[in-house]
Amino acid sequence: MSTHFVGDTTVLLGRSLRHITRSLDTVLTVAIMPIALMLLFVYVFGGAIDAGSERYVDYLLPGILLITIAMGISYAAFRLFTDLSSGIFERFQSMPIARSSVLWAHVLTSVVSNLISLAVVVAVALLMGFRSGAGVLAWLAVIGILALFTLALTWIAVIAGLTAKTVDGAGAFSYPIVFLPFVSSAFVPTEGMPGPVRAFAENQPVTSIVDTIRALLAGQPVSADIWTALAWCVGILVLAYALARGVYRRRAA
Repeated sequence: MSTHFVGDTTVLLGRSLRHITRSLDTVLTVAIMPIALMLLFVYVFGGAIDAGSERYVDYLLPGILLITIAMGISYAAFRLFTDLSSGIFERFQSMPIARSSVLWAHVLTSVVSNLISLAVVVAVALLMGFRSGAGVLAWLAVIGILALFTLALTWIAVIAGLTAKTVDGAGAFSYPIVFLPFVSSAFVPTEGMPGPVRAFAENQPVTSIVDTIRALLAGQPVSADIWTALAWCVGILVLAYALARGVYRRRAA
């Protein structure tokens, strides 16, 4: 990685982060719906759901965190689409800067803003009674998995932002991703689901990621799910990155 690329990405990242600091409402908006879902499921449905011996908010939080990320990445597509529509990309291409730094600035901005939204959600969960037996290393592992998941999904957002024809279309791709945690172990154990639904729930990426984060936050030993979770995150990241770079090259040409 060249110094030229790092320097250009840092400058463009600063530009994007300044946009975020001027509209912090977008960061809070991302957190509002997950917090509302958490309140609804804990205080309305929680008493009817058997999550074992742990508090339901402890069981629920990992899935809520993934929903927060899924909602937050739509803003990455929106910001990218806005830059494309304004003509700033063409202006950047006429300047002596690394072309890939334009995309990486948007991606890293998404990671930073989503981590802030996740911190807000965790703070509310603590007020609702969430408690964790995780140590420092376990918390670092949780943050690492969430950051990797955010990075992978943000590259999908880049594809949407580069190919969308309208602002609404740029963010619409996130709807199926937001829905995935609802058909997983995020809200209820998969054992009680009908056969086909259970088969899908247990073999989609969200379940292994949720189960891994849940074990880490509870201070329990993680199972082989952690390798499945990492494989899903890395696989999505590599595929989405390659597709995004291809779309960007064609767009730039």
